[in-house]
Amino acid sequence: MDQKKIEVYTRSWCSYCWRAKRLLKRKGYAFEEIDATDNDELRAWLARTTGRKTVPQIFIDGRSVGGYDDVEALDRSGELDRLVLTG
Repeated sequence: MDQKKIEVYTRSWCSYCWRAKRLLKRKGYAFEEIDATDNDELRAWLARTTGRKTVPQIFIDGRSVGGYDDVEALDRSGELDRLVLTG
């Protein structure tokens, strides 16, 4: 099965970012990590786009699905696989 594109916006010291990446790796999903640690402009864009100032911010095929807690809840409900997997 193929998967949709996943982008994970992180900061280097963020424990929730580590948890999100670990969850995605455990699921076997490929993802692009975008480090926003020292990038005020990128973090401002994330806040405008998602309405949140926290990281991680996770996008599936360009659609914001929230942070770690949101993705963990999606995984528990089985919805994450439906959002990510194609075919």
